[in-house]
Amino acid sequence: MSVLSNKIKFMQLSGIDWIIILIFFLITLVIGIMSAKKSGKNTAEFFLSGRNMPWWLLGVSMVATTFSADTPNLVTDIIRKDGIAGNWVWWAFCLTGMLTVFVYARLWRRSEVLTDLEFYEMRYSGNIAAILRGFRALYLGVFFNIMIMATVLLAGIKIGSVMLGLSAIETVLYSSIVTVLYTSLGGLRGVILTDFFQFGIAMLGIIWAAVVIVNMPEVGGLTELFNHPNVEGKLDFIPDFDNTNVLLPLFIIPLAVQWWNVWYPGAEPGGGGYVAQRMLAAKNEKHAVGATLFFNIAHYAFRPWPWILIALASLIIFPDLDAIRTAFPNVSENVVNDDLAFSAMLTFLPRGLLGLVLASLIAAFMSTISTHLNWGSSYIVNDFYKRFVDKNAAEKTLVNVGRISTLILMVCSGVLALALSNALQAFNILLQIGAGTGLIFILRWFWWRINAYSEITAMIVSFIMAFYFEFAHDKLGFVELESHEKLIYGILITTAAWLIATYASRPTSREKLISFYKKVHPSKIGWGPVIENGLETGALQNEEIKTGEFALKLAAMFIAVFLVYSILFGTGYFLYGNMTNTLICVAVAVSSGLFLISVWKRLSS
Repeated sequence: MSVLSNKIKFMQLSGIDWIIILIFFLITLVIGIMSAKKSGKNTAEFFLSGRNMPWWLLGVSMVATTFSADTPNLVTDIIRKDGIAGNWVWWAFCLTGMLTVFVYARLWRRSEVLTDLEFYEMRYSGNIAAILRGFRALYLGVFFNIMIMATVLLAGIKIGSVMLGLSAIETVLYSSIVTVLYTSLGGLRGVILTDFFQFGIAMLGIIWAAVVIVNMPEVGGLTELFNHPNVEGKLDFIPDFDNTNVLLPLFIIPLAVQWWNVWYPGAEPGGGGYVAQRMLAAKNEKHAVGATLFFNIAHYAFRPWPWILIALASLIIFPDLDAIRTAFPNVSENVVNDDLAFSAMLTFLPRGLLGLVLASLIAAFMSTISTHLNWGSSYIVNDFYKRFVDKNAAEKTLVNVGRISTLILMVCSGVLALALSNALQAFNILLQIGAGTGLIFILRWFWWRINAYSEITAMIVSFIMAFYFEFAHDKLGFVELESHEKLIYGILITTAAWLIATYASRPTSREKLISFYKKVHPSKIGWGPVIENGLETGALQNEEIKTGEFALKLAAMFIAVFLVYSILFGTGYFLYGNMTNTLICVAVAVSSGLFLISVWKRLSS
């Protein structure tokens, strides 16, 4: 029997598959319903689960959110085009994550804001701060958030078309109903609790699937997989240094520039978005740090290899796009791309496991969508409606507005998803929109001179540059640019613009700066004039000036990055059968872990 006929045989869901999926949906709905009463009390409960969540629940929730249905599609797209080394475009964000862990997590928790956008009126002064907060609420909570959810829905469309034979509209409709229900009922508490359940299902399903797929007769196990001609040249962890056309965009730029100067959801420089939401929901600063540390280790070190193995195996079964088109003639041509190979590989799974894996993908989809729905509606409610529409709105009214906005966000995301074609396309657009803004989010805690005009300028210019490069540059007849070249130009122009705006505009008032410093106690680096003025006027006392352990925190950040990469590559070398490099990675991981334990004790004390 041929490979394709085997595939067609196995893609039919059996009764046990449907039972597994149905049980999954029921458990998810029950969790949402059980959380509804407590989450509906007020906005602090609905959006921050009462600020009483432990680190392990928050950490798992963040990992579950970033394990979205489009993530394995994106990884598959990258590997089929650029090999394993192409993943540096997102592996580099580990530096951003660890910077958040050791420098920013405590600062966010100390701020005690309801959303990270509330930060603007805590840090900046005047009407411009309020305008910035309101605009960002709609820009991020609505426009940007819808864009992100649309990419996740796109992955759902591809999974539904290949594995269930559903049309794009049917997939969007069916997948949205349950997600909106439990998100609007249970609030963040319901999201976090379902994330914990969904993440367990997702990891079990994808690991089991990877084992089965690698051991298919057509693949032949790990040894045959790694030695197959179609996989040759795809296994290196670092691009060839002699090939600058690959090395520059896939390795040097992500590690040298991208991680600290590009805003991307889940990897915001200085923290932010749903990561900040989880930190703000933590019991205390220690739990906020623990949650983000767990998240970054699990996200970058423990999770990628099942996706990688399935992506490599897809090169054997579906070596090109024509093979995918032949196998799935009923799938719409506009969604046939390399990222579709991931869903295509899952159709080889036997009954029972197919249902579990499909449930795991639905779990990944729902955990991401539910987080973004709750996060986006928190902006709409707290930073737009309550701030500008009805300042005296009752808590019950605000919760209801949150539930209505959840539904509207879902509908808009579904409409946009129908216009997208592949995950990597959306990933590059989001990177370009955030190019040049990341440095502001890092420095605004440590440089008093940054003001609201800095952020407004960066936001507007980065968006204009992204729109220009995506839709206008080539049509105007200019020399065609690669994605990494567009990114660099966007960063340079945006950074220059917001620096000019910073020095050309009036700084934030000293009263606001001193109030912010006393509230969050950032390192005194970059706050010299404010501290000096505060001491002279009596607004600050010597005991309120925190020297901190800034150098130690930065050292911990880089050691934690070594820990993650050593685990990631050590796992790969073990799978390759290269025991020498495996042991070297183990030694680096153990020594890094011991250092972090000692630093953790010192910083905690």
